[in-house]
Amino acid sequence: MARADMLGGTVSFSTRPALDSDEGFLFTLYAATREGELATWGWTPPQREAFLRMQWLAQRRAWAARFPTAEDRLLLMEGQPVGRLLVARSAREWWLVNVALLPAYRGGGLGTRLLRELQEEARRARVPLKLHVLQGSPARRLYVRLGFLDTAPARPEDPYVAMEWTPAPSAG
Repeated sequence: MARADMLGGTVSFSTRPALDSDEGFLFTLYAATREGELATWGWTPPQREAFLRMQWLAQRRAWAARFPTAEDRLLLMEGQPVGRLLVARSAREWWLVNVALLPAYRGGGLGTRLLRELQEEARRARVPLKLHVLQGSPARRLYVRLGFLDTAPARPEDPYVAMEWTPAPSAG
């Protein structure tokens, strides 16, 4: 169990492996990450639902193909799922494939705490932590604040930016 400052207080959270029975929550979480974008498109709720399901399934297949051994964990607060952390670990590098929180849990320090803990694990393992993030995502500012650097210049035609955090070499 870890602790994070949320909305001026201290809140306990835990993680557990994602299960097949969590698919409904994982879809809801994915849809929540796209709410702002889809709200501007003028689609009906059934159109949004169909689009989101298609995109979610495509994303799941792509991640499973690219990161078949990734560890998929749910973030729980008071036993209820509020987020997800999907990390692919190898001896050479770790990939932060996905980190997402329900809207009510964003901006309160929980994501920062999760990422700092992951960075500490990567530091102990002596591996870089890599990710891709949408260029305009608010999460990019968090990654920069935590020491992630762009690994290549952003291209206007590419919506994603590759970033990497490398642990400092240990003294001795």
